[in-house]
Amino acid sequence: MSGGSGDALFGERVRARRRELGLTQEELAELARIDVKTVRMIETGKRTPRPATARMIADALRLDDEEARGKFLGGSAPGRPVPAQLPPDVYGFVGRTAQLRALDTITTVAGGRPAAVAISALSGAAGIGKTTLAVHWAHKARARYPDGQLHADLRGFDPDGALRDPGDVLSGFLGALGVQHKEIPAGLDDRAALYRSMLADRKMLVLLDNARDAAQVRPLLPGAKDCMVLVTSRDDLAGLVARHGAHPLGLHLLSTDEAFQLLARRLGADRLAAAPAAVEEIITRCARLPLALTIAAALAATRPGVALEDLAAELRDTRLDTLAVGDAAGDVRAVFSWSYRTLTPGAARLFRLLGLHPGPEMTVESAASLIAEPVVRTRLLLAELATASLLSEPLPGRFTFHDLLRAYAADRAYREEEVTAREAASRRMMDHFLHTALAADRVFARHRNPIAAPAPAPGALVEEPPGRDEAMTWFLAEHEVLLAAIDQAARTGNDAHVWHLAWSMATYLHRRALFQDWVTTQQTAMAAAVRLGDRDRQVRTHTELAGGYFNVGRVDEALDHLREAITLYDALGDAMGQAGANLNLAIVLGVADRHREALACNEQALIFYRRVGSGEHEAHALNAIGWCHVQLGDYPLALKFSQESVALHLKLGDDDHSGVGAAWDTVGYAHHHLGNHDEALRCYAEALAAYRRAADPYNESEILTHIGDTHHAAGNHPQARDAWRRSLTILENLDHPDAATVRAKLAS
Repeated sequence: MSGGSGDALFGERVRARRRELGLTQEELAELARIDVKTVRMIETGKRTPRPATARMIADALRLDDEEARGKFLGGSAPGRPVPAQLPPDVYGFVGRTAQLRALDTITTVAGGRPAAVAISALSGAAGIGKTTLAVHWAHKARARYPDGQLHADLRGFDPDGALRDPGDVLSGFLGALGVQHKEIPAGLDDRAALYRSMLADRKMLVLLDNARDAAQVRPLLPGAKDCMVLVTSRDDLAGLVARHGAHPLGLHLLSTDEAFQLLARRLGADRLAAAPAAVEEIITRCARLPLALTIAAALAATRPGVALEDLAAELRDTRLDTLAVGDAAGDVRAVFSWSYRTLTPGAARLFRLLGLHPGPEMTVESAASLIAEPVVRTRLLLAELATASLLSEPLPGRFTFHDLLRAYAADRAYREEEVTAREAASRRMMDHFLHTALAADRVFARHRNPIAAPAPAPGALVEEPPGRDEAMTWFLAEHEVLLAAIDQAARTGNDAHVWHLAWSMATYLHRRALFQDWVTTQQTAMAAAVRLGDRDRQVRTHTELAGGYFNVGRVDEALDHLREAITLYDALGDAMGQAGANLNLAIVLGVADRHREALACNEQALIFYRRVGSGEHEAHALNAIGWCHVQLGDYPLALKFSQESVALHLKLGDDDHSGVGAAWDTVGYAHHHLGNHDEALRCYAEALAAYRRAADPYNESEILTHIGDTHHAAGNHPQARDAWRRSLTILENLDHPDAATVRAKLAS
């Protein structure tokens, strides 16, 4: 069959390019894996090549440049419409380098040949920039798809709920492909079949934007191996991944640098450079969300007389209201609402109540406490929120959302939940944190004498860590959440929870050498205790503050708090409290080289403990007295008291691993200075094992340092270096200042 002018044009291009490369017709036929007769007929315009044949010829003619290749192949199918439906590219596009590279990779396999199937499921939260990225990449890649580009907004999360019907979308696609309206089948399946047939020999890009779910997308998938389908959705589109081999590509917040670039593209680098602190706050208040940053940039651009500092203040005070300009698409609150309205009632309630969570991360257990539902039910609701991109799950069982979504969730809670319902949910959540923290603290420090905390509210889930490792793991995971919970409880006037949460964290913070957090939480606790007018809580907080100040090197303040504690304990008639405060005062006095005074304090503590009959605390006091004798150079007397402490600890059952570890340390230290190096090492080994059982890394490092010192004194230098290195590793992991001392030992 003779072709038309389009066929002749393509033939001329083939002939010209062949001659340019110095190829004969036979050589071109061999390279393109076709017969010579076909080459001759194509060059004379007597035959229209199939698209696949045209691409093989293009490959043989080494047309690697995408733009040149697209123009060359544009004449391969004369008379067929070449739709170009992509929306305009986005102004000022920044970042997303990794995602752009991933999309490029999806379309190719080794050797640069087209992949057999190329479907990308691009998902992410509202306002994250899915459409922007998809459109930008599609424009960059359109030369790879010379047969055209189709586009449809599926309106999966439109504010009016007008979900696009796949049959209507197919009708539009078929029309763009040249099918007359009267020839378009009536049924969805028939339309989908014709659509797949039309694309069977074409190389096309299909962009399906804003899909509700995989079911809406399936009828719109071509069957052609040379087509690329790019789907965007707030849903994770797991069905496309499972059934159609789609490549999932999750989109996350911009980096701080990318957010800065976005603002700079729109406002100019000079304007940003003039107000760096304001720019940093704008980026933070916008949570690095592209939509919010774009709105903020528009506000700044349309109000050039308004300082960026003023815009930052607006975002600080009325964030969601400020980020509302123009139509609904320019209103962060409205855009979030389109996802919120798709949720089931249970998931919607959980989402808004999560706005009351202090953050930054939520567990299944804390979420279950918020809504007073079983864990299994809560896990399903969290999965629904994650599927809708209203939550992310960075670690198994730990969920989070960015600050703007958190603000929107809280906004919905205050609009839709009664005051009593909000207060009850917050109380259950706080009780979850408080009583789980108290249970974990009891695992660490059974000897502590806490004040009774408010009973957990019905529906609050309390976890019970079974051992020290589990307790430490829980505290480490919830560290930032607990700090935020203390601050939130203080802001809302929940002073009892403030105080008990700070109390429950003290042992953990001490053992992890997180001394500044220890001070900060106890300062907040002291303010709460004063507001409560509770002298018992105040005196205990004086003791805890003294411990924190002592460990950050503020010795005078530690002494002041301990003396205040002793005075208050005396007024309260609390012998146990007086004893504990005296022990702590002795420690601080010892650091100040006031060892005689320290010894007197420890002896006073021993009297109090024996008076109340507390054997475990008596063992602590005996060791403290022994340590004072070490500092005074009386090593035989130090051995007497510290060995008595070890014996009493072991008699009581050795449950207090830190206590017996400290006693073994004193015994070993005395033996070291008496020249009994082997006996010192044996005692240090006992101390090391005890501190490891106690999950107490700081004191473990101290014992390793002592072991190194003893080996060094005995002339065992390799063993000394090994012990010091192990100690240094722990201290560096804790970011503890004692690392410098151990580092100096190794250097010398």
